Amino acid sequence: MARSDLVVSLVKTGINGDLPLFVKTVEAIAEEARGRHHYHFADKLAELLNQTKQESGSARANIADLQNAFYEIYTQKTLDDLILPDSVLKACKELVEEQHRREVLRSYNLEPRHRILLSGPPGNGKTTLAEALASQLMLPLFIVKYEGIISRYLGDTSVQLDKLFDHVKSRRCILFFDEFDAISKERGDENDNGEIKRVVNSLLKQIDNLPSHVVFIGATNHEKMLDKAMWRRFQLQLSLPQPTRAMAIKWFERFVDKVGHSLGYAPSTLADKLKGLSFAEMEEFSLDVQRQYVLGLPESESKLKSIAKDRLEFWTDRIHLKEI
Repeated sequence: MARSDLVVSLVKTGINGDLPLFVKTVEAIAEEARGRHHYHFADKLAELLNQTKQESGSARANIADLQNAFYEIYTQKTLDDLILPDSVLKACKELVEEQHRREVLRSYNLEPRHRILLSGPPGNGKTTLAEALASQLMLPLFIVKYEGIISRYLGDTSVQLDKLFDHVKSRRCILFFDEFDAISKERGDENDNGEIKRVVNSLLKQIDNLPSHVVFIGATNHEKMLDKAMWRRFQLQLSLPQPTRAMAIKWFERFVDKVGHSLGYAPSTLADKLKGLSFAEMEEFSLDVQRQYVLGLPESESKLKSIAKDRLEFWTDRIHLKEI
């Protein structure tokens, strides 16, 4: 009988997808079995290990094929750093709790939710929310690069998708598909030569089979373009709209607190004058003012209002162009 500490280690490596430690643990169990003259058991473990190592070599080849399919980032942002609608924040905190307390759920034959669709106009925090969830869950964030997935050759895109999902299943992580509509369009396109249908079918299958330790996040600016069957795959469907006046005021207040000086106007005034901008555009405006402020020091302290006025004229013109 294998020592209890080796069995516990084996279970942990299986849960965490740590293949190198898994192999070492099985080798230790096999060695202990030989010491107890359980040769048949030890030989069976050795045979399984050789098979695992061969599969690992094949997996490494697949990873090499995927080197342009995704990149990994780590982030320090948290949900509290973001300005979100109350319903979205509540849903995200519930998901984080479910993932952190997944063993409690499993003891009742339940799994934590792990498939999220984020929709809304660009620049309002979909990617940032994915980063914050990764930080809250203390997981690496894998961001898919379509140029490494989508191929002009029939069938290759589905093959690359299968390789990507097989790879990420081996560890706890967040898999993020930005511009998700690019790869999950409605399958009724008259100009489709069959490739879109194959890709969407493959994607649906992979999402269905994704274990709950992989959090899958899709983000789209064009939710109406998604295949209808795709919507049912997502347990959470969250909309990130343009910032309201209250949200914009809160954002400007936080920026002012961070830089330690005003932006020339009160946050409420900026929210009114820049109505219609996304969070990303409000950040561009604020950084624009901040750059002019820093480059003009020490005189810029007295010229801050003038700097802000000049930048406001530029950005209000930009808002008018967006509305045309």
